Amino acid sequence: MSIQQTLSIIKPDATKRNLTGKINSKLEESGLKIIAQKRILLSKAQAKDFYKVHQERPFYDDLVKFMISGPVVVQVLEGENAVSKNREVMGATNPAEAEEGTIRKEFAVSLEANSVHGSDSLENAKIEISFFFSRIELVS
Repeated sequence: MSIQQTLSIIKPDATKRNLTGKINSKLEESGLKIIAQKRILLSKAQAKDFYKVHQERPFYDDLVKFMISGPVVVQVLEGENAVSKNREVMGATNPAEAEEGTIRKEFAVSLEANSVHGSDSLENAKIEISFFFSRIELVS
């Protein structure tokens, strides 16, 4: 059994539609525990820094613009194999390809406005969690 932590972001398209509770229910029903959470409005500088791994990609500017368009909910999830479990619950990045019952299949508006972000590896989860949270904010 591998207990892990991963970052989850509920994106502006979902917070604008008041889907935070529904998304969190899906995460918790899957066995993940929310151990830290806050609602924030990212600055352009923060969004650019967080997504800098994509800065050479053509969608980078649009992604930054989208992520600062409204509040987001950043949270840390904990559980057995949390990184892969969260990615399974989120569904495919493209909601048209996501499986029934996943967050993106049920709530995403488009490929860009796909309602949630999740860390793609344990290494990135550690980096992303420390971007938004200090250790004392993580309450298992």
